[in-house]
Amino acid sequence: MTEKIDPITFEVIKNALDAIADEMALVVMRSAHSAICRDSLDYSTAVCDDQGRMVAQGLMTALHMGSFPFAMRILTEQYQGQMNPGDLFITNDPYGGGGMHLPDIYVTQPIFFEGRVEGYATTLVHATDIGGITPGSTAVHATEIYQEGLRIPLVKFYDRGQVNDTILKVIEKNVRVPKKVLGDLRAQVAACHSANKQMCQMFEKYGVPKMRLYFEEMHDCAERVMRDEIRNLPDGSYRFTDFIDGFGEDPEPIPFRVKVTIKDDEVTVDWTGTSPQVKGAINAPGPFVYSATYLALRCMVRSDIPNAEGYMRPIKLVVPPGTIVNPSLPAAANARGVTGFRVMDTVLGALSKAVPERVPAAGEGGATNPSIGGMWKGEPFVFTEGILGGWGGRPDRDGVDGLANLAANQTNQPVEFVESDNPIEIVQYGLVNDSGGPGKFRGGMAIIREWRLLVDEAVFTMRSDRRSHLPYGVEGGKSGTPSWNILNPGPNQKILPVLPQESSVLKKGDSVRHIQPGAGGYGDPLMRDPQLVLEDVRDEKLGIDYVKREYGVVIDQEKLNVDEAATRRLRRRMAESKDRGQDPESHVRHFVRSLKLGRRYLPGSKTSPGKRSPKRTK
Repeated sequence: MTEKIDPITFEVIKNALDAIADEMALVVMRSAHSAICRDSLDYSTAVCDDQGRMVAQGLMTALHMGSFPFAMRILTEQYQGQMNPGDLFITNDPYGGGGMHLPDIYVTQPIFFEGRVEGYATTLVHATDIGGITPGSTAVHATEIYQEGLRIPLVKFYDRGQVNDTILKVIEKNVRVPKKVLGDLRAQVAACHSANKQMCQMFEKYGVPKMRLYFEEMHDCAERVMRDEIRNLPDGSYRFTDFIDGFGEDPEPIPFRVKVTIKDDEVTVDWTGTSPQVKGAINAPGPFVYSATYLALRCMVRSDIPNAEGYMRPIKLVVPPGTIVNPSLPAAANARGVTGFRVMDTVLGALSKAVPERVPAAGEGGATNPSIGGMWKGEPFVFTEGILGGWGGRPDRDGVDGLANLAANQTNQPVEFVESDNPIEIVQYGLVNDSGGPGKFRGGMAIIREWRLLVDEAVFTMRSDRRSHLPYGVEGGKSGTPSWNILNPGPNQKILPVLPQESSVLKKGDSVRHIQPGAGGYGDPLMRDPQLVLEDVRDEKLGIDYVKREYGVVIDQEKLNVDEAATRRLRRRMAESKDRGQDPESHVRHFVRSLKLGRRYLPGSKTSPGKRSPKRTK
């Protein structure tokens, strides 16, 4: 007779598995050598069942999570019957190993109990450097994967507990900062060992048959919950188009087109019509795009759902090969993060047409990735980080200022750590006034961060976006504000593209200022509570003239109180004129003028942040 599922035991096992995955994450964080891992938290962990299916995730980088099943599927197929206790496997290969891009290195350990594989512990960490043509290995201008660094096939990293020294030597000789890269790999190994020990304790306590039974129930429960949630969404097909700005000084927009079809308890997400793969490093291999799509749909789920991959069963994807969302060899992919963020934005944009009461406006567009590398104290140094910081306005509250994008769950590196570990000074770091999109619930503010080089020379690369195609607003909210990369701010400053097609050589004393996009607003700005507007003015987030123009709120400059009568009159006049040409990008014009960037960067000009060209990428 089949054993019945006990709901209390189910919850105990489910939470124990999540705790094991979270403890793996803590082991990595406390053991890692690199700042991109230890401080930025650009890594993830998961626990899988005996078939390699994910049953628990650490609370780390959300965009990574849906990718684990691809790597695990390839591992279990290629090494079926060839695994031994003490083995660990390694790969970063997007074309054959289930990887997402070369800097993300997977380390996985089969968990043996009583002579059989009964589960897997798996980790991935973004390496500070994996070789290639630029320090940090995220050169946007790479045109094929062979320029991007060391490509590791799916191989045994440890064999019966003995490390493969050949692999370590190959990695050591191909990366610029081997101490950090190899140190992070050892942290991954330690995390897998931690999970192995605790999983064996669970098998000892509950027995293999019961654990397998509850693994299966976790997948089935996740599927049931997801199907119930989809069933509560309105049937129909919902389309949305978003863009990445494009490459270089004269960018052509790169379109992302999605059709989300909801029918009963299933969803089909079709990326037909999205840009072909490009001659640049922002192509996103399939596992990353699947992961970003799953994540957007999971954001719609209001019920508690197990972190088991059964929730993926009702979700079907169409990702045409040879496109930026499913590239073919030899497409470059190391800077693919921006594409994952845009995939999520595009899916959420489509869902905003089905359930606007559940979907926020667009966030800051994803992490900005600067990299600076050269020689310091006789050795190579590589500084790389992810800058995040702005949620879009939400259906019932403002977007958040200075908090990681919904898709990332990462952190900005502390200034003190950056300066102590690198020959770099952080000149400024903060929030930008009058940024973000106006709305009933405003978008999160833009972040400004500026780096100054303290050694003779270094190479600088940058991956950013959202200068021309701004973070969108929802339900009448205005778009966010544009991003900027400024070399040596001042009279002789140079504006760098969002996706430069060459590295910049920095000399001692040179600085680079980055201003992130501000997030989009949600709902009509004239519906915003005047007291919330007043709070933003008192907190020096927004100016008095700005809120009068964008929100129709009149504030007494001396008393810092709302003039309620004047506010009612002004809002009435603005509402009456709304459909007769009110400037939808007045806040962007104000923002660009406040940065003193010049007329050519105002909306409507050739290289303006408000340009929304329908041209397709060649």
